[in-house]
Amino acid sequence: MSGTVEKAEEWKPSGNPWLLILPVMLATFMYALDETVANVALPHIAGTYSVSSQESIWVLTSYLMASSIVIPMIDFFCKFLGRKNFFMLGVFVFTIASFLCGISTSIGMIVVARALQGFGGACLMPMAQSVCMETFTGEARNKAMAVFGLVVIVAPILGPVMGGWITENWSWPYIFFINVPVGFICIALAKKFLEDPPYARKQQNVHLDKSGFLWLCIWLIPLQIVFDKGNDADWFNAPWICWLSVIALTGAVLFFISQVKHKNPLVKLDVFKDSNYLCGTGMLILINAVLLASLAILPQLLQYMLGYDSFLSGLAIMPRGLGAFTALMIFGGLGGKISYKTYGIIGLLCLGTGGWMLGMLNLQINPMNIAIPNFVFGVGLVFTMMPITTLSCITLRNEQMTNASGLQNLLKTIGGAIGTSLVATMISRFSQVHQHGLVKSMNELNPNFAERINMYANSLIHQAGDMMNSTYLAGKMLYNQLIQQSTLCAYMTTFKVFAVACFILIPFMFLLKGEQKAKN
Repeated sequence: MSGTVEKAEEWKPSGNPWLLILPVMLATFMYALDETVANVALPHIAGTYSVSSQESIWVLTSYLMASSIVIPMIDFFCKFLGRKNFFMLGVFVFTIASFLCGISTSIGMIVVARALQGFGGACLMPMAQSVCMETFTGEARNKAMAVFGLVVIVAPILGPVMGGWITENWSWPYIFFINVPVGFICIALAKKFLEDPPYARKQQNVHLDKSGFLWLCIWLIPLQIVFDKGNDADWFNAPWICWLSVIALTGAVLFFISQVKHKNPLVKLDVFKDSNYLCGTGMLILINAVLLASLAILPQLLQYMLGYDSFLSGLAIMPRGLGAFTALMIFGGLGGKISYKTYGIIGLLCLGTGGWMLGMLNLQINPMNIAIPNFVFGVGLVFTMMPITTLSCITLRNEQMTNASGLQNLLKTIGGAIGTSLVATMISRFSQVHQHGLVKSMNELNPNFAERINMYANSLIHQAGDMMNSTYLAGKMLYNQLIQQSTLCAYMTTFKVFAVACFILIPFMFLLKGEQKAKN
């Protein structure tokens, strides 16, 4: 073991390290972009296949959940094929699946193709993180992780913008077709520049933990169905939801037991003995859930409540990317002058503040009321994700990086998938609560209500023909306004919940260690 550690510490790439990470960064950008590029196109996809908006959500969650299933097997495939070969295979599968998404003729076909995309792309982000951590040291590592952080943060933010523009100007299949040339360019760059350190090359006598993979599937697939369909089925009032929940819980327990007992598990849980890794990973799970959930509902709010088209709703989220870029410039300029914990605390404050500002929106807002909180949110993402990701892994050995980053990304992806599914339930429940509160004021004893319904009735009397019909139409108009206001309040409450979740994480920054090692 000591020899392996020594080799891991001494290895250096033979070529330019920045050219070495170029293909993995490009592939990571492509993968992270596709996490959200379909968000603003969902109404168009649902219309093409004549399905409901709830059914179209599977286009998002199938991608995330398929990624979750593959992520724990990354360490095995890196050893079985060699990391470089596995990376190129993953990009190839992702590229072909993107083409299949574009030519899909049914909702079932595109869901399967998106799952195949997730299978192929799952390895890209964790391997990019490992390559950055292993290829560079000292200040260069900080710069490489800054680039990695920018890619991971900005790509999901640019997704709705690109998806909206392409959908409005061409058609939604092209949001997948654009991956094809990029994918093949990435494969060519990887073949030329990417190198494997000794411990990441093809190895003999590597065995797959088949039982662990089985329990993982039994855990994650029912779990995602429960979160996707639970709200429609009234949750545990539906027997099949109860049974799937029991199956998912059983699968989770047996998966973790099998990983502890197996000689060559899918994921080595011993990394959780590192308190930095445990704390940092938990924080990243929640932050990623907030990020993906907010990106899922903000375009809906802008399109359905404010009347934006796909492109404008994507463009309204663009300031997140500008905020992230600004924060990256600050991070790169100040370097080690500010502690990572300070960055993280400032970032969580920005995330919470941005979320709270989004929770103060109304139907009469101007574009700046959307741009400013998104900019603040983008600053917060860089100042949280980068230092937390670095500190969570800084105390691990190099040969632990692939397994640790894979496990971290597994849990982050599960958190993002669950967050994306649960946010629809949150809006539905909050809408019911606000509707119940508003309905109490809709009675004739309320002078404001009586005045408003009489005003509407008088304005509609020519259209209705008599006072009875005009009063009925006036009541219908007020009810539609009630639904609109309760739905808007539900979105606002959801964003405030996101803000509170970010504020709660601030004390956990003080539990992270390795500050001096990260600076060095």
